Amino acid sequence: MYMPTVTLWYAIILIVMGLVGYFGMGRESITALIPAFFGVAVLITALLARKENLRKHSMHAAVVLAVLGVAGTASGIPKFFMLISGSEVARANAVVVQFIMAVLSILYIVLAVKSFIDARRSGPAVPQQ
Repeated sequence: MYMPTVTLWYAIILIVMGLVGYFGMGRESITALIPAFFGVAVLITALLARKENLRKHSMHAAVVLAVLGVAGTASGIPKFFMLISGSEVARANAVVVQFIMAVLSILYIVLAVKSFIDARRSGPAVPQQ
């Protein structure tokens, strides 16, 4: 699995999710754009990772952003389960977006860690000529 491409898709999904959340919810709160802001930062790391000499640092930066994304949206996870069990929660749409961002970020972190482990096991990359 080529992590810069996975990172690019993760970024695109976050950007689209933020834009849909903001414009789809009537532009009530700028905080609906938070996934898009994270997505733009992750997009930058994905584009930098296309250069071999920047890949390692860029992918680690992307994972740090994903960890921050999980930390910022973790409160939406229990609220989401309250919501689907029929309980009332404040700003239900925001809870759903937080949950999706948390799940996507956790999935991205798992894929990245697996990629880091695989890269470590395979040894140093052979320079291309």
